Amino acid sequence: MSSVARVPVPESRPRKRARDKILEAAEELARVCGPGNLSLDAVAARAGVSKGGLLYHFPTKAKLLQALVEQFLATFDRSLREREARSAGAPNSLLRAYLDILVGEHLCHQPPPSGLLAALGEDPDFLAPVRRFDRSLLDRMKANAGDPTLALIVFLALHGLKSQQLLNIESVDEAEFKAVVARLYDLIGDQAAASRRPESSDSGEAAATPEFTETAGRTAKPTSARRKPADALPVPAAPKA
Repeated sequence: MSSVARVPVPESRPRKRARDKILEAAEELARVCGPGNLSLDAVAARAGVSKGGLLYHFPTKAKLLQALVEQFLATFDRSLREREARSAGAPNSLLRAYLDILVGEHLCHQPPPSGLLAALGEDPDFLAPVRRFDRSLLDRMKANAGDPTLALIVFLALHGLKSQQLLNIESVDEAEFKAVVARLYDLIGDQAAASRRPESSDSGEAAATPEFTETAGRTAKPTSARRKPADALPVPAAPKA
């Protein structure tokens, strides 16, 4: 008998879990129809599951919205930690990770998390886990930064930009966005370099510090410092899978 060679059959891609399909459908509906028009019937139809199947995972609309908030925070935190890990704990690595994510979303024209907005509009109590997450994130940023006050400034600037996007009240144009991003990268880079600068040189002389200009009310940048051009956004490197 002649043997017939068996042709390997490629494994099919794993099917998306029903719970994930429901959350994805809820996010899409909130974005397309508006956060106020999110209903369990509409979510079930869009996800391709029965109403009973949806209720098995999310017995109430509140449970579904709570899951949307938790999913948003978990996804964002995972992205931050992946990027931060690549810097091996370097100063301001968490600040840079947040800024990189913001720029990446902007370059990809990623829509705001409508599911989060739907949850917050339905029940202000859903703000509690967001507040706790933001407080923890800010504490981590300050601990990782050479200058905790600078970390607070960058945190507030980035949160302001993201909040405008979430609420659809963006008031800065493209040129202003690029200018802000370029300055934030400058601030983060300068502070990281300063944190590695020795307090004194080998000869015992004090290390040179930037000149303070009273009229400007801030520390002037050294002439050798390089500034990122405001007309081009840096493209963040994608985290390793």
